[in-house]
Amino acid sequence: MPKVYEDPDVTGKNRYKYFERPFLPVYQQMPLNVVFAASKIQPYMFPPASTKYPSILSKYTVGTQTDYRDAEVQTDPYSPEYVICQDSIPELLTLATLTWGRGLPAGQAEVEMIERAREKRAWEATLPSLSDTSQFEKRRKMINAMERKEWAFREQEIEKLQEMRLEVLKELLKKRDENQNEVNMKHLNAQWSKLQEAKEAKLAKIQHAHVSAIRKLMGKRKNIEGKLERRDIIKDYSDYASQVYGPLSRLGRFPDNNSEDFVVKNHYLNTYEGLVELESCLPDFVTQPRIRPPKPKVITTKAGFLKRAARMDHELAEVHQALLDKKNKALEPKKPLLFLQRKSAPQPRLPTPTLEMTSNEEEDIEMAVIYLQKLLRGRVVQNMMFEGKEKRVELIQELRTTHALQEDDRLVKKAEKQVTLALQRQRHLHEHKVSLVENHLAGLEGRVLADMFDFLSKELVRLQEERRIHAFAMLAERQRRMREAEESGRRQVEQRRLREEDQIFKEVVKVHQSTITSYLEDIILNTEENTADEQARAEIEKMAEEINDIAYEMESRRTQLQSEEIVAELVYSFLIPEVERDFVKEKVRNAQWKHILAAHHIIHRHTESMIMRNFAEEQQDEVSDTDNLPKGETQNEKDG
Repeated sequence: MPKVYEDPDVTGKNRYKYFERPFLPVYQQMPLNVVFAASKIQPYMFPPASTKYPSILSKYTVGTQTDYRDAEVQTDPYSPEYVICQDSIPELLTLATLTWGRGLPAGQAEVEMIERAREKRAWEATLPSLSDTSQFEKRRKMINAMERKEWAFREQEIEKLQEMRLEVLKELLKKRDENQNEVNMKHLNAQWSKLQEAKEAKLAKIQHAHVSAIRKLMGKRKNIEGKLERRDIIKDYSDYASQVYGPLSRLGRFPDNNSEDFVVKNHYLNTYEGLVELESCLPDFVTQPRIRPPKPKVITTKAGFLKRAARMDHELAEVHQALLDKKNKALEPKKPLLFLQRKSAPQPRLPTPTLEMTSNEEEDIEMAVIYLQKLLRGRVVQNMMFEGKEKRVELIQELRTTHALQEDDRLVKKAEKQVTLALQRQRHLHEHKVSLVENHLAGLEGRVLADMFDFLSKELVRLQEERRIHAFAMLAERQRRMREAEESGRRQVEQRRLREEDQIFKEVVKVHQSTITSYLEDIILNTEENTADEQARAEIEKMAEEINDIAYEMESRRTQLQSEEIVAELVYSFLIPEVERDFVKEKVRNAQWKHILAAHHIIHRHTESMIMRNFAEEQQDEVSDTDNLPKGETQNEKDG
């Protein structure tokens, strides 16, 4: 079996190992041959090495890193030394600030920067000179316009940068929200799983309790009367689900106890010597199995024809393969035409200029004009170069200091360097002395300021504490007053409530006393009436008996004349007074009738006027209501 290794990662970290070194002795301008890995990542398998004949490699892969090769593996390309010719300002030096990885290779932003620098140099060339006072206002306007343009461009760059930062911030916020949501989901899932586990445990506990209760109920139902039953040994041993064959652990029986007693302890199985001895007793075919290769399946007959089963299998395999090809067949895209191409018509050539031959005098004049144009153009170029030199004097001096080639200039620069170093040393010494004095003064000032600030901070803390305590006191006083006001209000309410309760109690007691007094008075009056009635009845009965006795006795004694006198007295005592009372009542009624008539007349006269007035007002109200009703209906119709 070939050995399987991990992916060599040719296009990744191990790419430098797969560069090829050419055999040619002369260096050629050819791209490096690189061995790329396959697009589909698969386990890399090396073929088994042969031990008899070691393989001779024709190519060796080595890792190289030089300063003169521009490849993707090099971080900072090599930049050769350069020398600037005198009175020349190459445009390429304006890109000296760009380095590899910081502007190089140039992108769209660097190209735009170069174009803006060119436009600015062209604009500087069009500026009027400072010596021309008449063009000073124009120069100032052009500079102001250029500054406004640069500020507008800078604002656009700042806006773009802010937009980019805003997009990055949005992405970060979105990523943070996603991470937070993921963390929340993880917490929720963990909490949910924990609750589910608790729920399942609780359900299992409830199920166990349910089964136990059902089992107890079943046991009680089997023996409702509570009779003791003897064990039926035959039934227990005939039933394989009984306690004899499968005892329950809840009844105190654990079948696994002392299970180590049934473990087979054998010398041949527990010791190495026993295993070796046991292995020596085995036959050879057990330790050294003989594998016979399987015979190929015969699919032909003795006559050389295919068997029917083999032919059927072959046809089925062909049909299955055709179905798979048809199923996995993908639609092929339309191929473009290979030879049908549109040929563009060539542009017509410009006509060849011709020179007309003139006389010698005209030719001399033309040559003189051409020579004069050359002089003027050269003078213009010299002026432009002089103006450029004046504009870039500082840059030229810096280049001369770094790229001075003449000996005199070197000596001058060396002397200037020594003078500059001496001045720098003097300045350093002076600055050191000044710094010592300033440090001393700063220390003194610091101590004074520290003491002053310490005092001020303590005073500030004291004032703050004092104000805070004063504020606390005012708040406490205000709270005390508010509580006193609330307490006085509650006290007044309580006193008012107590007075009301006292008054209610007094009224209730008064009502109860009056009720009791009236009740007692009624009882006393009823008792007195009953007693008086009984006494009166007794006296009346007694007097009636006495009168009856007297009357019977007088009846027995009186005469005819005495009977007539008695009748006359009765008539005079009963009939005449009754007639007189009726006469007096009629006389009084007649005397009062005129007053009653006058009163009736006065009362009915005012009442009739009031009734008539009320009747008239009611009729007017009804008339006004009937008038208002049509107006309201007409208004509603108009609104509708």
